[in-house]
Amino acid sequence: MPNRLAQETSPYLQQHAENPVDWHAWGDEALAKAREWDKPILLSVGYSACHWCHVMAHESFEDPATAEVMNRLFVNIKVDREERPDIDQIYQTAHQMLTQQTGGWPLTMFLAPDGTPFFSGTYFPKTARYGLPGFAEILQRMAAIWHERRVEVDAQGEQVRLAFSRMQMRASAAAKAHASDFDAQPITEAMANLRETFDSDAGGWAQSPERAPKFPHPTDIELCLRRYAHDGDGNALEMADITLEKMALGGIYDQLGGGFCRYSTDATWTIPHFEKMLYDNGPLLFLLADAHAATGKPLYARVANETAGWALREMQSPEGGYYSSLDADSEGVEGKFYVWTRDELEALLTPEEFALFAAHYGLDRPPNFEDKHWNLVVARDPDDLAPLPPALLSARAKALAAREKRVRPGRDEKVLVSWNALMVRGMARAGRVFGNDEWIASARRALDFIHATMWKDGRLFATYKDGRAHLNAYLDDYAFLIDAIVEILQARFDVGLLEFAEEIADAMLEQFEDAEAGGFYFTGRNHEQLIHRPKPAHDNATPSGNGVAAFALQRLAALTGEDRYRQAAERTLEHFYPTMREYPAGFGSMMVALEESVAPPTTVILRGEPEALAGWTRTLAREHWPATLILAIPPGVEGLPPVLDKPGIEPDSGNAAKSVVNAWVCQGVTCLLPISDLETLRNTCKRGAAR
Repeated sequence: MPNRLAQETSPYLQQHAENPVDWHAWGDEALAKAREWDKPILLSVGYSACHWCHVMAHESFEDPATAEVMNRLFVNIKVDREERPDIDQIYQTAHQMLTQQTGGWPLTMFLAPDGTPFFSGTYFPKTARYGLPGFAEILQRMAAIWHERRVEVDAQGEQVRLAFSRMQMRASAAAKAHASDFDAQPITEAMANLRETFDSDAGGWAQSPERAPKFPHPTDIELCLRRYAHDGDGNALEMADITLEKMALGGIYDQLGGGFCRYSTDATWTIPHFEKMLYDNGPLLFLLADAHAATGKPLYARVANETAGWALREMQSPEGGYYSSLDADSEGVEGKFYVWTRDELEALLTPEEFALFAAHYGLDRPPNFEDKHWNLVVARDPDDLAPLPPALLSARAKALAAREKRVRPGRDEKVLVSWNALMVRGMARAGRVFGNDEWIASARRALDFIHATMWKDGRLFATYKDGRAHLNAYLDDYAFLIDAIVEILQARFDVGLLEFAEEIADAMLEQFEDAEAGGFYFTGRNHEQLIHRPKPAHDNATPSGNGVAAFALQRLAALTGEDRYRQAAERTLEHFYPTMREYPAGFGSMMVALEESVAPPTTVILRGEPEALAGWTRTLAREHWPATLILAIPPGVEGLPPVLDKPGIEPDSGNAAKSVVNAWVCQGVTCLLPISDLETLRNTCKRGAAR
């Protein structure tokens, strides 16, 4: 018989609806029952594409004997960390406090009825193995501790609460910098840290001696590309280029279907954890476009084309929003959908096709995956086969068609604002750089869906599925959405979208800003009260909401002339600047915001007839100018803010001005005289790009 989770929108929670566990979603009902029954809470946090979450579910949560113990001794709460990142952030931090170890998923927490944690772990096997106690044993032990050692439990809980309180107090009372103190020193130190931890052979950054596992770190790659554009730092370009190239040639990238997996289990990007997340692929698509503009490498154009194609084909809903993720498992086996045996491919391909395919993708080497399987990697220098020969293209098409007949991994079809905004930004940038109108249209469909469905009465909802938008949105939703709109405005200007960005920014300032101390809380003022209200600044799997908020607000100020946006960004940087200066690692998105505070972006406003504007924007989009905003505004657009309301060239007669564009190059409140020659404009912008 289904439990309460059958009524939830989260696919992850719905996966547990048939468990014999008496699950609750997080909410007042569960917390009230824990208080009434004086039972501890078992909190289990995961997400639908998480392999070890599935393992623990199959072993323990689907087992009637284990479920009986859980139901008898605990109030059981299941949380989708993608729908409730607020809860996940708090209890991941608590896990680190309690264990002095990093967390992960599944996250298993034991809480007092008021939500204070007293014991934590991640994955527990059903019976003792891997050096871990069995889950049933843990359940019995924690229930006994709760009932027999309450004084100790209460004392530990008080210590956790005090630790959270001290974090809050330090964040509010920390000495702030003044904007006049800002310089590039934290960025220089951050780049030195990246150089120190960089894997020059395989690319990427990893702290362990084994250099594994490896995550993409898109914000660090973006900082490297911007440093190259800013002052010609060739080493920064090399770090970004090696990392993106090795990933694109490796097994973390789906060589047949496009799209990147979440991380690599090894140092060489060969064997991934096979889940594909929207939040990785949006930023990586953005970076592929920028890396192509910086290097001209055909590899980046091909991989961007395949990744965007994957997003359009598999991740965009008919309503317009992008789905969240693809599972790592199919038929209960991780990676089964993606890997191959030689026999399968030999039976599928002609001898010529197989010979090329095997040499290109490493099947002439020992198997790199379990049970004599291969996960495809590019084993040859891609320049040796550029462009790919027809027989290899034919083999790829046959292999992809055959793979499509396999049982597909599950897809999490909820739509999250923050992750959609990351993909909108990536699609818009790639569409602009590669001149692909379909990608820009895809980004706009997703943005229109969010505007129509998830923005109500001046507030955002965080998640949507099955016709229902709900849950208060978080800082990331607001900040990432503003950033995405600023990007798409450069692909297709729309004054209505600019106004929407201002509405979002106003709501973000009202709901999330700490106007006294500076910075933004992760949850809004009208959010439910939890045991902690974080103000995160470090990048994690996604960029820091505070970093993106500061960056996007500065850019929005440049487009609207609204100085309150710039001031809020400045207060945010003032708050975090001393910490960034002392401990620069992990602040990639905040460093990008600092860079544009120290040297404000250049804004190029193009005015002219649509046909002429299109030609100019196609040419300018191929340049690698990450600190330059380019907006092409056709005639007749009303309601422009004064900073964008620049005149075009009036025609003398007939159609004489059809091919003429007026370009206004501005920085801050200062604009150069209008430029009506494209080459002059390019040279002017190039001189300003490196500063």
